[in-house]
Amino acid sequence: MKVRITDTYEDMSEAAAEFVIDQIRHKPNSVIGLAAGATPLLLYQKLGEACAAGTVNFARVRTFSLDEYIGLGPEHPQSFHFYFQHNLFDHVNIHEDHVLAPDGMAADVAAECARYGAAIEAVDGIDLMILGIGPNAHIGFNEPGPSFVPETHVVELSEATRAANARFFETPEDTPYWAISMGIRDIMFAQNILLLASGAGKTGALMQAVCGDITPEAPASVLQLHRNALVLADRSAAARLPEKYK
Repeated sequence: MKVRITDTYEDMSEAAAEFVIDQIRHKPNSVIGLAAGATPLLLYQKLGEACAAGTVNFARVRTFSLDEYIGLGPEHPQSFHFYFQHNLFDHVNIHEDHVLAPDGMAADVAAECARYGAAIEAVDGIDLMILGIGPNAHIGFNEPGPSFVPETHVVELSEATRAANARFFETPEDTPYWAISMGIRDIMFAQNILLLASGAGKTGALMQAVCGDITPEAPASVLQLHRNALVLADRSAAARLPEKYK
């Protein structure tokens, strides 16, 4: 695991955009895993701007969404499908059939998990996985627990995760309780991983991810074992990291 600290959130997002653009230039048909949430928003905006400027070409890129709420359809404004459509896909030249995501409205969620996992395997896995990190050190919706779950699976969201996401919904009660998420194996089999962390609310989680014991109680800690994982964090998120990282 490599760690790079930037002064500001904007600097972090610019560095992340350069990393993604370099990946696509190196492999124009890259398969990219996408995380939703507040942290990657400026990254996606910068990728849209780069595409408009002709700096990057998404024509052969394929994407896989990291997760999706169960019970939210693609037109729901808080679904991750909606998030990616409006924050990224509407602004780059990606083909609609190259965009893959779990179906939060699937009648048989177990079958949907199997279908999605098979789709990832069918393209030989992810070339670049973009991750955020939750305040409890979750990645995707892989919550703290007694063991790492390897495959795409149904997750009961923790109260900490629901509380962190409640601001996006009209009332806390509207926040979903369940989601579909890529598993730890799906994530760890990616050729490259880019973990983004911003803000003082992520200091503890980032400390666990970078310096803590490798444990399913802090799912992001498993990234210490990945050969090509890069952490990009702003100084607020990195405040508790040892001096050697600063």
